[in-house]
Amino acid sequence: MQHLISLPISLLVVFLEIALLECPLVHASPSIFDSTTNTNTLPKPILDTFYENERKVESSWFFGALKSNRPEKRSNLNTDRNGSTFLWLPQDEYSGKTFFDQWDYFSDTDPTHGHVNYVNKSTAESKGLVSVTDDGKVIMKADHTTSLPKGVFRDSVRISSQKLYTTGLFILDLNTAPWGCAVWPAFWTVNRDWPWGGEIDIIEGVHDNEHNQVAWHTSGGCTLDYNAEYSGTLTTSDGRNHTDCDSRFDHTGCGITEWSRASFGPYFDAQGGGVFVMKWDEESIAVWSFYRAAIPKDITQGTPNPGSWGKPSAVLESSQCDISQHFNYHTIVFDITFCGDLGTGSYELAGCPGTCEERIMDPANFVNATWSINSLKVYQKQLVLGTVVGNTSNSVRAAVASWWIGGLMLYIAFMMWA
Repeated sequence: MQHLISLPISLLVVFLEIALLECPLVHASPSIFDSTTNTNTLPKPILDTFYENERKVESSWFFGALKSNRPEKRSNLNTDRNGSTFLWLPQDEYSGKTFFDQWDYFSDTDPTHGHVNYVNKSTAESKGLVSVTDDGKVIMKADHTTSLPKGVFRDSVRISSQKLYTTGLFILDLNTAPWGCAVWPAFWTVNRDWPWGGEIDIIEGVHDNEHNQVAWHTSGGCTLDYNAEYSGTLTTSDGRNHTDCDSRFDHTGCGITEWSRASFGPYFDAQGGGVFVMKWDEESIAVWSFYRAAIPKDITQGTPNPGSWGKPSAVLESSQCDISQHFNYHTIVFDITFCGDLGTGSYELAGCPGTCEERIMDPANFVNATWSINSLKVYQKQLVLGTVVGNTSNSVRAAVASWWIGGLMLYIAFMMWA
């Protein structure tokens, strides 16, 4: 008879221990029996088996697994405006020797009219325009060794991710970003049916600019919210603020310029680069930048919590733009172009020598036209249901424990009676 009740008693011990360890409402002792327990009311076979199996079960892999799988407090919990709790969990990482495996090379004419010859993958590799160093740094750069006659375009690279994204947290860790007179680099995401589906310019600048320019491009019906909280300043031209993101007729879009002089250009490179983050969810599309010495610890630990970073440098709120309607199915893009729509008109105003077309001729002008990337990581939002923070769901745990205990006790009584 004793061997018949051994298994259910063992299970009963497990669930009693779980109930007592996990439920403060019923937790009186770390053991099932203590000095106050009236053991005389229990049948001796059950009592003996309890003592024997409590020791066996507590040392078993099953009980160890149960205890090891208890939920723990998480420091990287994020909270939406509606009160829901979520985590940013890793989805994709582009880094090291495999970085270029999941990208396509653009080799058509530059749609922004740059003085650039975008090359295909084999040409980029053979000319050394793309590479990965022994210590894992990803390099993309413009040709800076070839002297060109006037009017001939300079070789460079533009790549786009094969995977498409709708929302996400995109964290780019850079050592250097391209800059210099005539140089127009960008790190951005875009729908292939532009401007429908949207474009998000995360890093963009031209010439020797010191301030990164964040921009959004959409179809009609999307504008920046004046009352949003961000640390940058609205981008302006011809005396008007760029708050209308509609790019169907005017490709300018809406934009915010970062305040930091270390967010683009020589100062960014000189202090060791840093991290750019773009958060895209149903509430907003926001951008932060951190120079190397100021990168938040949660980013370096892989548990990002944007809610702890303070105001973003730039943000497009859902209050005046339906994010889900205007932004979807984006590819990620890196490029380095020259002159073009943005660079040609601003060349003289930037204090650059000669003309932009003449600048293209001398390869020495492009020694700083280089992306050096440590990693690009993409996280996706995961809602947390029944989040365990402190004392939670005690009544549920107690109810579950009671159900198991009651059922097992009935089974034991039946076996004893039989």
